[in-house]
Amino acid sequence: MDATLIPTGTLAAVAGTPMDFRKPTAIGARNRSTFQQIVFGRGYDHNWVLDRRGSGLQVAARVSDPGSGRTLTVATTEPGIQFYGGNFLDGTLYGTGGHAYRQGDGLALETQHFPDSPNHANFPSTVLRPGQVLTSTTVYQFGTA
Repeated sequence: MDATLIPTGTLAAVAGTPMDFRKPTAIGARNRSTFQQIVFGRGYDHNWVLDRRGSGLQVAARVSDPGSGRTLTVATTEPGIQFYGGNFLDGTLYGTGGHAYRQGDGLALETQHFPDSPNHANFPSTVLRPGQVLTSTTVYQFGTA
């Protein structure tokens, strides 16, 4: 994405960057990196291209909390997943328990087609013609380790 957080159309490799989550990595370990994409997003707010093999539901992400043992597995039929790390939480929003939500206090994993797809011919199409049917499935599975 560019400095205004708009996708450029470039599909960049994650290997060797703070964007590489192919192996388990603590999210907070790299979210203040000087890597340009992290700087632009003030942390993680990016779409990852999923390495899909065939069709049907495929695992897109696994998240775990070593302290509690809680786990989350996300499986989807979509080609991408947006990971947002709560970068713009500024302490002015309070939860039901009175806890102020600060930068980095949460995360969102949103399965999707690529943002700005209509403006990038190399992205999967998001065009739905009259009579066509869109079918998409995402499963969020919670558990414990």
